Amino acid sequence: MKHYDLIVIGSGPAGERGAAQAAHIGKRVALIERYPRIGGAGINTGTVPSKTLRESAMYYAGLRQRGLLGIDYSLKPNMAVANFMQREHIVIENEYRLAEQNIDRSNIALIHGEASLKDAHTVRIETTSGDKEIHGDFILIATGSSPIHPPGIPFDGNLIYDSESILRMDRIPRTMAVVGAGVVGTEYASIFTALGVNVILIEPKERLLPFVDTEMIHRLINQLKKSGIKFALGDQLQEIKHQGNRVHLRLSTLGVLDVDVVLITTGRQGNTQRLGLEQLGIELGEQEVIAVNGKYQTGVPNIYAAGDVIGFPALVSTSMEQARAAVMHAFNMENREEVSPVLPLAVYTIPEISSVGLTEDDCRAKGIPYLVGRAHYENTARGQIIGDTSGMLKLVFSPEDKKLLGAHIIGELASELVHIAMHVMLADGTLESFVRSVYNYPTLADLYKTAAYDGLKNLEEQRR
Repeated sequence: MKHYDLIVIGSGPAGERGAAQAAHIGKRVALIERYPRIGGAGINTGTVPSKTLRESAMYYAGLRQRGLLGIDYSLKPNMAVANFMQREHIVIENEYRLAEQNIDRSNIALIHGEASLKDAHTVRIETTSGDKEIHGDFILIATGSSPIHPPGIPFDGNLIYDSESILRMDRIPRTMAVVGAGVVGTEYASIFTALGVNVILIEPKERLLPFVDTEMIHRLINQLKKSGIKFALGDQLQEIKHQGNRVHLRLSTLGVLDVDVVLITTGRQGNTQRLGLEQLGIELGEQEVIAVNGKYQTGVPNIYAAGDVIGFPALVSTSMEQARAAVMHAFNMENREEVSPVLPLAVYTIPEISSVGLTEDDCRAKGIPYLVGRAHYENTARGQIIGDTSGMLKLVFSPEDKKLLGAHIIGELASELVHIAMHVMLADGTLESFVRSVYNYPTLADLYKTAAYDGLKNLEEQRR
């Protein structure tokens, strides 16, 4: 039986990062992947494909040119999905190649097969050439997650899709219903709207994206409505069935609805079903996610878990950091085992949203005194140049010491701009950090200076 310092189950972003980190500090590592291709959902079915599809949609729909000299593009009629998926395939293949190179360069033993835990140190692997077992001092579970298929919904990958099968859709429909207004549902709703599809977004709760600042959600909904999306918030799906070559829906409030296709995005569940965790006493939470402590250990101290399989926030960026921190803790690298206390997030809707730190809602709930400063894209030269006149940046700060508590952005390049605020927060910076900074002109980054001045003005008014 081969022995390894670390066995990693799952080769998605968390698994690859954890394996590479252990190899980097001289550990012998095995990486097990049950599918023929490495990369997990991050490369193959989730993050990279959907975000590339978003960029393709914006290009083909001419959204980046709108607002420029009155130019307004419209999508060519009768386009098939394949017409705008070419770039997605190129990006995926490149990411796959880079992941392979990283594994080879790190001398990680890549084993394809279905893994399960025989005991706390032994992993059984079912392969095409037979079963085998390997032994490890530590085990990192990074098996990711899969779309939940609620009972009673006849998924077929032709008329009714989940968030993975939707990428294989062979046509652009005229009408679409998206059930579930979480990150995935809201992103896909905006993408297909950009491609000329009439989309209705159905959500049983009264609001979408509850972790996003409320003001930003209101601005997002307004923009999505302008783009053509219809909303059915607080509405329950009561019936869904095939009706010829269309889908028949019945909602509790809106009533009967017939559409060409339906996308169901009602959450994801951890890929834990075949790992044999129960026999080791490893606790699972809701949606089959693995319970871990602050060091990403399960109830069995030498077995760790990271990424989507442990639940929220289930972002590629945080998943990789969790895996790195888990490996550092396992091998007693105490000075490198902490995850950053300031984590950004992004929702790649059209327009995109990104944030870091506390929202206004958080401050009110926690009783934290705060003020805000705002800056609008339309008041910057760069905003006018790129044609995005609806974006906004908002800074949340403490009125006592002007320390930055959070930043929230909606608009072009929001996911890039947020990192400026993140670094200020990591340095315990204040609004003065932006006032003293010099940004290139014309840039969207200059929004920070404008928002800081607006915040300082609001502070002066409060003190009067």
